Amino acid sequence: MDASVVAEYLKQHPDFFEDYADIVAEIFVPHPHGGHAIPIAERQILTLRDRIRDLERQLAELVRHGTENDVISEKLHRSTLALFAARDLETTLAVLSHSLKEDFAVPQVAMRIWGADPAEARLPELAEVPVEARDYADHLRGPCCGAQAAPGSRAWFEDGESLGSFAYLPLRTETTFGVLALASRDAQRFHSAMGTVYLLRLAELASMAIARFLPAS
Repeated sequence: MDASVVAEYLKQHPDFFEDYADIVAEIFVPHPHGGHAIPIAERQILTLRDRIRDLERQLAELVRHGTENDVISEKLHRSTLALFAARDLETTLAVLSHSLKEDFAVPQVAMRIWGADPAEARLPELAEVPVEARDYADHLRGPCCGAQAAPGSRAWFEDGESLGSFAYLPLRTETTFGVLALASRDAQRFHSAMGTVYLLRLAELASMAIARFLPAS
């Protein structure tokens, strides 16, 4: 008789185990971790213990992620307060860069903004941006992470050719007016499969903080 037929029969007739309890008690199966044979009831208990351990591991993982998210949320909150306490564009950009490097341990941070007051042109973040880079930022629907650098952006960083991963965050309100770029030598720091929920929030926060000091379009 095919084993699948026996399995299906037992599923369809659970009363079998009540009607033939004495036979079930006589069935011995291999121990799941090797060694001597054990009663089938004991085998079920061991299976349940394994499942409980798996659930405990999953719970511990959820708690760990929850704790990490709480820490990130607290850092983002502090950054928000500092950004909206800034009284001009230069201070806002300095606070944003400092927060990313110190609070979030981002190795390298660069920003490029266009459409700002010409009086602020001394700021490195307002340096001329190639059309290709502007188009790249304009077409971003959200944060973009990976090993590929945006057109011309390696020059924005110190020793840009040695960097292995990047994250590009579009800065926009009604229209795109800049891009916030994060980079690391670690190829896995900003990998393409990473979650971007907090990066999206950061992009929105930075956009609103900077837009306050840009001329009305």
